[in-house]
Amino acid sequence: MRNLILLLSFALLVSPACRKAPKKPPQDPWADYRKAYNFRDTQKDSAFFYFNRSASRSEDKSQTALAYYNMAMLQTDAGDYYGAQESLTQSLKSLDEHRREDRNNLATDYNELGMTCTRLHNYQQAIPYYELALRFADDTAFRPYILNNRGNAYKKLKRYPEALASYEQVLRLTGTGGTAYARTLTNLATTRWLNDPRYNAAPQLRKALAIRLQLHDLWGQNSSYANLAEFYRDSHPDSARAYAGQMYGIARHLQSPDDELEALQTLILLSGPADVRRYSLRYQALRDSLDNKRNAAKNQFALIRYDVEKNKAENLQLQKANAEKRFLIGGLLLLFIVGTGLTVFWYRKRKQRLQFETANLLRQNELRLSQKVHDVVANGIYRVMSEVEHSKKVDKNGLLDKLEVMFEQSRNISYEIQQPSGDFPQQLNALLNAFKNQSIKLAITGIDTLPWQEINADIKAQLTIVIQELVVNMSKHSRASWATIAFDLKSGVLQADYRDNGVGFPKDLVFGNGLRNTVSRMQAIGGALIFDTRVEKGAHLQITIPLA
Repeated sequence: MRNLILLLSFALLVSPACRKAPKKPPQDPWADYRKAYNFRDTQKDSAFFYFNRSASRSEDKSQTALAYYNMAMLQTDAGDYYGAQESLTQSLKSLDEHRREDRNNLATDYNELGMTCTRLHNYQQAIPYYELALRFADDTAFRPYILNNRGNAYKKLKRYPEALASYEQVLRLTGTGGTAYARTLTNLATTRWLNDPRYNAAPQLRKALAIRLQLHDLWGQNSSYANLAEFYRDSHPDSARAYAGQMYGIARHLQSPDDELEALQTLILLSGPADVRRYSLRYQALRDSLDNKRNAAKNQFALIRYDVEKNKAENLQLQKANAEKRFLIGGLLLLFIVGTGLTVFWYRKRKQRLQFETANLLRQNELRLSQKVHDVVANGIYRVMSEVEHSKKVDKNGLLDKLEVMFEQSRNISYEIQQPSGDFPQQLNALLNAFKNQSIKLAITGIDTLPWQEINADIKAQLTIVIQELVVNMSKHSRASWATIAFDLKSGVLQADYRDNGVGFPKDLVFGNGLRNTVSRMQAIGGALIFDTRVEKGAHLQITIPLA
């Protein structure tokens, strides 16, 4: 055995799969990322390809997170907001909230997730992302931007007090002047107007526009014109149309199709017939072009991701094949050792299991015999005793017949319990009537209405024994003055409902042999015996037996 192990070990060492490949010159781990960054503004498809390859290949989690974030930005620009959410989620997986150097990246990812939800009009879902962004944003210059985005989401949800609170936080951080102040002033004015239509937002909106004109902030001017057009749309349509025209011109200059479409919507609504047709044709052409462009970009991004993942999978498959060759012989050796150990272990466990099954079979036989003795003989004798005790006139011949039956049953106790024959309702009534006396009033309902002839004989036999056990216990222990047993058949389930006004069952009910046997009998035929321990007085239990 020792020589075999040495031989196998030697084979592992000299096998071609174990020989080391020649060393390759070190490569720049950020090469794909840098290449992608250079393509980001000029060739977006190539940028996405290299960002994706950087994210897939890099072992640096920071690089992976940044690559996925940049992929999300490219997808957002192309209108692929769901794809952007997927990329941002992948970026978050590479970041650790307990690492201080990851906090700003976490804030950026969560803010962008909020922005994608906002663009998808899912404003309620956007707010928790903005809250997470604020939690991780250590950059004081970035926090006003997140607060503004959160305020916008609250505004869209018409939660105006919360939106105003967010904008006021921005003002406390930025002060007056500058693009941030102009943006916040615009948002404050429009939100106050939406919250109270009597509020005159025009002075603040024009003040924000003046700041943006002075700073040559074209994107800001675009926003101001949009808000002024909305504010004046109902009260001064001519002014609203003029502001929408200004927005339309800037949007075309900025090559922002979404803003151009927004401006065209307002112009179509407010313009005369001569201009409506021109604006409508432009709107439809731009809408179709934008949809086609974005759909093409989504498909292209999906194909790029598929190709990269496919190459990655093929490389992993090749590595797996090499690893399998390298460890094949060692695996066979390990399998032999483990197999031998498992064989010995299985043999011992099998021996123990056989011993346990033999002992368990003996215990089951003992329990079965004990159960039959209790149910057939002991309860039968008690039944006869009850008849003799409470009957004014004793039928000697009938008594002898019953004792002879019990004698035969006790002599043949190892055989199956005899099945009921003849008129079962009459037999069951006779059993229950034997326990009626002056001290206990027993009411029985439903026996004669059930289709007993269609019910399995074994079910009737087991039910007879269980009912007998219940009335024996009632007579012995309940101290009840009345009891009822109601039989019914509902939705294919035979039911027997027992109630009395006796001492009832204790909360910590412990079954004796009799009750334990009745439960076992019900379980054997798929039924159940349910004890209701919640009743304040008396006893209540229910027998249920599915007949299907």
